[in-house]
Amino acid sequence: MSDTEETPDPQASDETPINSPEVEAAIEKTEEPEIAGEMEAADEAVASDDSIAEGEQQLEDAESAQLAVTDEPEPSNGKGFVATDGAVLGKDFVIPGVGPGDNDPYKWHTGPKQVTTNNAIEIVDVVKQFGRTRILNGLNLGLPDDQISMVLGPSGTGKSVLIKHIVGLLYPDHGDVIVKGDSVPDLSDDDLFEMRKKFGLLFQDGALFGSMNIFDNVAFPLRQHTDKGEDEIEHICERRLREVGLGEAHFKMPNELSGGMRKRAGFARALVLDPEIVMFDEPDSGLDPVRTALLCELIKEVHAESGGCYMVISHDLGTARRIADFIAVLWKGRIVESGPKDELFESDNEFVHQFLQADVVGPLAMD
Repeated sequence: MSDTEETPDPQASDETPINSPEVEAAIEKTEEPEIAGEMEAADEAVASDDSIAEGEQQLEDAESAQLAVTDEPEPSNGKGFVATDGAVLGKDFVIPGVGPGDNDPYKWHTGPKQVTTNNAIEIVDVVKQFGRTRILNGLNLGLPDDQISMVLGPSGTGKSVLIKHIVGLLYPDHGDVIVKGDSVPDLSDDDLFEMRKKFGLLFQDGALFGSMNIFDNVAFPLRQHTDKGEDEIEHICERRLREVGLGEAHFKMPNELSGGMRKRAGFARALVLDPEIVMFDEPDSGLDPVRTALLCELIKEVHAESGGCYMVISHDLGTARRIADFIAVLWKGRIVESGPKDELFESDNEFVHQFLQADVVGPLAMD
C-alpha cells in the first residue's frame, strides 16, 4: 500500500456529514410541525384567554345594565312602605304615581271629615291589583243614601275601577263591597243579576246601541228585565224622554244626535227601571260649559223627584260645586278625604285644597 493512500474512516463512510444539505433538510422536516404546533397552541391559548376576558366583560356589562334598570332607590328604613297585606312597595307591587323610595305615600290621607251612617254603598279595605300594578290599596268609603255623591281625583287613580267593583264587574283581591246590605263578592250569579237591577248607569258617551232608535234604546231595559206590556213601556219611556228634553226625538238614531243629546238619552235609559242607585261615569266629558250646566241641573231635578243614591265619577270642579252633596277625593288607590261638599272645599288638607282649588302649588305634580 502506498504511503500516500488514506485509510478510510468506517464511521464517516456510513454517516452523512452533519452540515450536509440532506441533514439540514431532514431537520427542517422533523422540527417544523412541532414548532408550528407549539405556536398554534400558544395562539389558541391567548385567544381563549381573550375570549374569556371578553365574555366576562360582557357579562359584567349586562349585569350592570340590569342593575341600572331594576335597582330602586333604597328607602331610609331599609324596607319601604309595607301595605296592610304585608306586600312591600316597589318589590311586590307598584302604585301609579308613587316612587319605590316613598316610605309614607299616604301622609296626606286624613280620612273622612264626617263618618256617614246611612250608607247605600260601603267599600271596606278593598285592594285590587293587576299584575304588579296596584290600583286600589285598602280603599274605604261610604256613600250616603238619598244624596248626590261625587268621587273626584286625578286621572288614573282608580275611579272607573271603583265603579266596576260596585256593580260586580270586578271582584276585590281583598276587602268587601256592600250594596244595600249585600256583599257583592258573596252573591251568586243569579243574585248578582237581580242586584244589578237596582242600578242605573250612565256611561261617558251614553253607550247607546247604534242600530236602535232613541225610543228602543230607552225601552231596552224594560223589555229585557220586566214583563211589562208595550203600552206601559211606551208610557214610561215617553215620560223619561220628556224629563231629559228629548220628547220629540223618539225615532232619531244615535248618530243623528249631538254628544249632549246622547248623554241625555243614556240618562233616560238609566232611569226607566226606577233604580235605587244611579251611577254616572264622567257625565260632563266632552260637553261644552253650557250643556254641562244643563245636564247638572237635570241630574239635580231628577234626584229631587226620585231620591236614591247618586254617584258621580268626575274631575270637573264646576260639576262638583253644582250638584254634589257629598265629596270623596281619591288618590293613590285610597280616599284622601271625604265629607259634605262645603267642608271639603274649605279643607285645610294640602292635597284636597290644591285639587279642589286647581292650584299649581301642592303635593300633586305633573308626574
